[in-house]
Amino acid sequence: MLTSFTRMVVVFSFLRHAMGTQQMPPNQVIISLALFLTFFIMMPVWNEINRSALQPYLAEEVSYETALEQAAQPLKQFMLKQTREKDLALLMKISKIKKLKRASDVPLTTLIPAFVISELRIAFQIGFLIYVPFLILDMVVACVLLSMGMLMLPPIMISLPFKLLLFVLVDGWYLIVGSLIRSFVS
Repeated sequence: MLTSFTRMVVVFSFLRHAMGTQQMPPNQVIISLALFLTFFIMMPVWNEINRSALQPYLAEEVSYETALEQAAQPLKQFMLKQTREKDLALLMKISKIKKLKRASDVPLTTLIPAFVISELRIAFQIGFLIYVPFLILDMVVACVLLSMGMLMLPPIMISLPFKLLLFVLVDGWYLIVGSLIRSFVS
């Protein structure tokens, strides 16, 4: 929940539903892809945690509490970068936290739920944008079938191959994965 995983898995789930494939790709593939992309995106953060907190702790140069504080800083920076101010302000208001001098002073107990809310919001926005072209294709196919008098033929049977073809022709995986990665890097 403290990484890019939530956004990825929600977007991939939206994609699967938008295309109308109930079990393709399977959950294991969606989760595996989201995990490996999470490793890719989070590697700089984890390297910083390893360098500044884990290695000094293992070398017994710092205490457990100091290592935890140092490990939290890169993770906080990542989450703060991805969290909307509005979501953070809401949770700070509910927690009755006064204005802080620095953003890094936000407690993790407040930052984590704000981050998750922001991730879900962004994932749903991306999911909506993914859904629109597939929805339009479904509507066009349904209208054509209706105008031809084919009321008993489910539109999904006809639109599914066209949706898959559209996805392959526009190189959908490249576009979606590239956009998701860029949404964290920029």
